[in-house]
Amino acid sequence: MVSFIISLLILIAGYILYGALVEKVFSPDSNRPTPAVAHPDGVDYVPMPTWRVFMIQFLNIAGTGPIFGAIMGAKFGPSAYLWIVFGCIFAGAVHDYFSGMLSLRHEGCGLPVLIGRYLGNVTKNIMLVFSLLLLVLVGAVFVYSPAIILGSIFGSGGSLAILSWVVLIFIYYVIATMLPIDKIIGKIYPLFAVALIFMAIALMVGLFVKWPSIPELWDGLANKGPEVGVTGQPIFPCLFITIACGAVSGFHATQSPLMARCLKNEKLGRPIFYGSMITEGLVALIWAAVASYFFFDGGAAECGSDITAAAPTVVTAVSKKWLGLLGGILAILGVVAAPITSGDTALRSARLIVADWLKLDQQPVRNRLRISIPLFVLTGLMLWFNMADKDGFNIIWRYFGWANQTLAVFTLWAITVYLVNKRKGYWYYITLLPACFMTAVSLTFILVDKVGFRVNAAAAPGIGICTAIVAYILFTIWKVRRNAKTETTNN
Repeated sequence: MVSFIISLLILIAGYILYGALVEKVFSPDSNRPTPAVAHPDGVDYVPMPTWRVFMIQFLNIAGTGPIFGAIMGAKFGPSAYLWIVFGCIFAGAVHDYFSGMLSLRHEGCGLPVLIGRYLGNVTKNIMLVFSLLLLVLVGAVFVYSPAIILGSIFGSGGSLAILSWVVLIFIYYVIATMLPIDKIIGKIYPLFAVALIFMAIALMVGLFVKWPSIPELWDGLANKGPEVGVTGQPIFPCLFITIACGAVSGFHATQSPLMARCLKNEKLGRPIFYGSMITEGLVALIWAAVASYFFFDGGAAECGSDITAAAPTVVTAVSKKWLGLLGGILAILGVVAAPITSGDTALRSARLIVADWLKLDQQPVRNRLRISIPLFVLTGLMLWFNMADKDGFNIIWRYFGWANQTLAVFTLWAITVYLVNKRKGYWYYITLLPACFMTAVSLTFILVDKVGFRVNAAAAPGIGICTAIVAYILFTIWKVRRNAKTETTNN
């Protein structure tokens, strides 16, 4: 518990200290009109109160990632704490802040347009396809996982109960994707965000009351996997893919433009974008500690389960045991609301990305339908695979995790190029080093994991180190050539 408390304090200090530094590097201008103020359209560009925008951003990026990911990541031991804390402060929150603020500066444009502006049109087109596939994956994953929990609470938990909830959630997705952002999302998201925050605070209180004997950092950072069924998964790179949304997540960069279109002032970027990510990190940290109790301190037996339980089962068992019937229902609803509300905004982001590409005005309903219908069909096909194959969810989740972090790689490189172009001195290192590290993680994972090329896992550290070094060298070569070209042009 000592490691957990120290980690909580570091996360909070990270927002206060490093968040202020990141804001200073970007230099927001309170007198610069935001897209929501300059050209509101009543559909996607809608000025909203700051507290509401924060709640929506937090719920958009939360999903099941900081909960399910943290539960699965806890199986690796206290290493999960380090990744959540330092990944969140130095990579994830920086990634979210800059992607949101750059979108704000470029008329609320989507991620592919943003990446294309700094990494070129070829990369832009690749990211257009890649981000759309990721968002459809998010839509499919974040329909199925809450349907499992709802099916177990309000039904038999069988396939028919799950299918019924899948259909209802998918219908909600269609409505929320089509309507103006302030009609459903702007009204109900803050309520769901409160439920999610309540769940996290209640579980944290439970941790302090129980004070379980969970693994500490000084007990060693070795993989605890053999005890809980993750034998064969090396901490590098698997931990950094398993815990994505609680540390750094490319999906967030697709969501930040949604709120960039609703902000009234650039100075609000730090609490909205950086602050939401730190809040998500706190949620992930709490669930990592709870899961450590479940897996390593007899929590599974106490909650009437076992250490091989899947993440949704852990959520249900712990919430009911610790918080009672009413508190458990509120906590579980918070967990259910998070993925549902990330799924609908994922499809909304997909619609806006396609609209940017086609330059199609989204005020007319028919234009929204022209884009949304194919997206819904594709998401439905993903859902069918998810439910038809007994291992479909696990396969899709692993591909989602890899795609998620790969998207973060491109976003971090785009931000780094922006900082270099803006002559920010050596401040580009605040994204350069995370970009090199995440490049190593993403490439190594797809090479060694069973959903990739299945290279011997023992080679993972060597592959990762070489990848990071090569990435840094290629960046240095680009920077030298860019500076030489700039000097020639100026002369």
